[in-house]
Amino acid sequence: MRILITNDDGINAPGLKVLEAIARDVAGPDGEVWVVSPAFEQSGVGHCINYSRPTMITEIEPRRIAIDGAPADCVLVALHKFMKDAKPDLILSGVNRGNNAGENTLYSGTVGACIEAALQGYNAIALSQYNGPANIGLDDPFEAAAVHGPALIKKLIAQGVWNTADYRLFYNINFPPVPAADVKGHQVATQGYRPTARFTVAPQVSPSGRQYSWIKGGSQQEMTAEGTDVRANLEGMISITPMRADLTAHDVMDQLKDQLG
Repeated sequence: MRILITNDDGINAPGLKVLEAIARDVAGPDGEVWVVSPAFEQSGVGHCINYSRPTMITEIEPRRIAIDGAPADCVLVALHKFMKDAKPDLILSGVNRGNNAGENTLYSGTVGACIEAALQGYNAIALSQYNGPANIGLDDPFEAAAVHGPALIKKLIAQGVWNTADYRLFYNINFPPVPAADVKGHQVATQGYRPTARFTVAPQVSPSGRQYSWIKGGSQQEMTAEGTDVRANLEGMISITPMRADLTAHDVMDQLKDQLG
């Protein structure tokens, strides 16, 4: 199996090393793993693409490339330059430092890479490691992902729902904020919502009098509704959420047609 991996934390991020190990396990001894990742951290860029300026590419070593751009740029460069004659069988993104559950999904560059992969016609999985008091102090905070990731991805490849629709499915996996031994299993879950986790701004004034601001996130430990990703994670479960890039609110289409005439 030939696997392309990327992330949004940058090519030197510890989570990417974890994903490399996972990908090599999944690819098998005769497989290939390509790393095409942002040169610097690109957290929070979502499905951004570097459309208005050139993107610098650095080949660090064979099958390891750094891109001066967003995760979606990495997918595009990999598919249309480096792997155009040897397409990947699977695209993996992560392992993100911190959760991409709930509303975080909408901002995530990790998930953005999978959106682009799906739009390009490839199967893709995003992987993120939730952080919390039970795992943040571990020697390896990514322990849950490292231990449980390979088997889960193999199972998802073999038994998951995959399609070739225009807006094809991709998967968003979040590993819970606990040591690997305390993971209780996995759960197929919907995207949750944390009302108080929304972003805010902390204004600051520099010594020279210029105005700046820092973007601040909310609490990541707020529980969400039953059957959702955040709740599953905070209860010690790995969440698996099938997603697609179609943003249409299909559930209100008929109502809206009736009301507008």
